[in-house]
Amino acid sequence: MIAFKNISKSFGKTKILDQLNLELLKGQSIALIGPNGSGKTTLIKCLLGLVVPTSGKIQIEGVNTIGSWLHRSNIGYMPQIGRYPDNITVMQLFEMIKEVRKDTYTKLDEELLHSFDIFKFENKTMRSLSGGMRQKVSACLAFMFDPEILILDEPTAGLDPISSEILKEKLKKELTKGKLVLITSHILSDLEELTDKIIYLNEGKIVFFKKVEELKSETGSINLSKAIARIMELQNNLS
Repeated sequence: MIAFKNISKSFGKTKILDQLNLELLKGQSIALIGPNGSGKTTLIKCLLGLVVPTSGKIQIEGVNTIGSWLHRSNIGYMPQIGRYPDNITVMQLFEMIKEVRKDTYTKLDEELLHSFDIFKFENKTMRSLSGGMRQKVSACLAFMFDPEILILDEPTAGLDPISSEILKEKLKKELTKGKLVLITSHILSDLEELTDKIIYLNEGKIVFFKKVEELKSETGSINLSKAIARIMELQNNLS
């Protein structure tokens, strides 16, 4: 579904992504992890069209996305920190985004608006929201237009336990529909619960792309956290 072909990105003399090749398929739930500065955010921004690669191609369903923005209508993106106009109310924000995207969707998915009880604070301005409330708004917007691709950056950060479980259950439901989900998170227990494959980036290169169970078996670990720690330890010893 998504193919990264020889993607490189440099900022000045600093190379962030280095000849990266990757193929992601429908129905997969994939975790993107790696140390700070490994290229995770840059890779996501390239996919979203917010950063243009220095070289290489990104294709969705065989169509080149670089220099085009039409593919973004089929992506639901939940940023780690959502930035919205301060004085707009929650409901005004939703209505504005619906209006902007009115030609790019056929149905709305407003399940999370009800599950999160968004209507209890729909008239509050974005400036007045707590971090957790803002996360709920970002989640609702990511799922609202029923996209085939979901990209979630630290999705449970700032959410209370109940809201976190609501979001996890929603993600599991979307996976049964054959959607592609890409998650970045430092909460490895969430990744183990929600993803079946792990991409590990380091210095702009893919160190491995493997199934969670395969990683645990190779490292003799009972959970993903211990497996990743073991692999990072081995990587540090080799460097």
